[in-house]
Amino acid sequence: MSEPTAAPLDGVLVADFSRVLAGPLATATLADLGATVVKVERPGGDDTRAWGPPFVDGTATYFDAVNRSKHGITLDLADPDDAEAARELARRADILVENFRPGGLTRYGLDHTSVRAANPGLVYCSISGFGSGSDLPGYDFVVQAVGGLMSITGDTSGEPHKVGVALVDVLTAKDAVTAVLAALRHRDRTGEGQLVEVNLLSSLLGSLANQASGYLATGRAPRAMGNQHPSIAPYETLHCGPGRSGLLAVACGNDGQFRVLAKALDAPGLAEDPRFATNPGRVQNRLALIAALETALAAHDAAHWQRLLTVAGVPCGPVNDLAGAFALAADLGLDPIAEVGAGRVPQVRSPLRLSATPVRPPVAPPRLGEHDAALRAWLAAPADTPPPALPCAEESPGKS
Repeated sequence: MSEPTAAPLDGVLVADFSRVLAGPLATATLADLGATVVKVERPGGDDTRAWGPPFVDGTATYFDAVNRSKHGITLDLADPDDAEAARELARRADILVENFRPGGLTRYGLDHTSVRAANPGLVYCSISGFGSGSDLPGYDFVVQAVGGLMSITGDTSGEPHKVGVALVDVLTAKDAVTAVLAALRHRDRTGEGQLVEVNLLSSLLGSLANQASGYLATGRAPRAMGNQHPSIAPYETLHCGPGRSGLLAVACGNDGQFRVLAKALDAPGLAEDPRFATNPGRVQNRLALIAALETALAAHDAAHWQRLLTVAGVPCGPVNDLAGAFALAADLGLDPIAEVGAGRVPQVRSPLRLSATPVRPPVAPPRLGEHDAALRAWLAAPADTPPPALPCAEESPGKS
């Protein structure tokens, strides 16, 4: 039998001093890619261990969602011996990720300047809410508010709304991983580490894409439009069936797709109507367009139209809950769920697919203090001692 292929970051050591979501998700992604991640928690643990319900085995599933495949060690940085163990971990690491308030690690000798003096090849990633010049706490909900995301989310006539998941934290985590991998590539070429800084506000603004560019071009702040798109129509949810009882998401990205939609609805005259023949016209005359489309869609329920429009080539789909979403992914062969052992929370399988260096199957997140003894012994051993191995991923038979 051939040896299993090493994961992309096999042999890379990550010191994870982050808490809550953005940092832990970034380091979980590095663990997916094969890095050895040592998560440092204060006595009592990461705040998210208590962010429930739901809880499984006394730990909130929130924590489990972003701490897979990590070693865990409990250190009290106010204790001199524990602080020295933390500094030793930083001296051995290839990557360090932290999201303390700016300057919060300086008194422990764990700031970038102090750590780099002992480990010049270290990639040091600092995640904050509003950049290194501000000590304001960076909670996703607040950044969604002050960063403008809530102003473009929600119904046209209602209050601003947050997105249904802490999306800014997630986006920031992905930015952190991208920047860390770029810095690691530089380190591998030159031997030189560097400071990587990402913050929630900048990651949010950088992700606003067309909404941001539209504002910068016109000076007019966009508004919430419910499920409608500011620049494309129809690109929204449409009511179907008698009594407008069903919803179907329809996305016509060009005039050709709209002509196919009109034909499939047995209303080809819509595509010939001067108001609707081009996308700018459809956007300008959106209310009239939607009224005409929903009149045609009233003839059948959403499931009927989804089947018919999908065959015709019109991008569309039902409005699923999470049960429907996971079922769809499974039906498509995407294998979205990874089992990590009896009594442990299943993990969402990494979305990353690499043909030559596949990601590592996930291992259950560490229970608080689970690896303390092994990790303390390792940190007390000579610096060239390899870190202890995690148990093999307890995957279901046939999974990979």
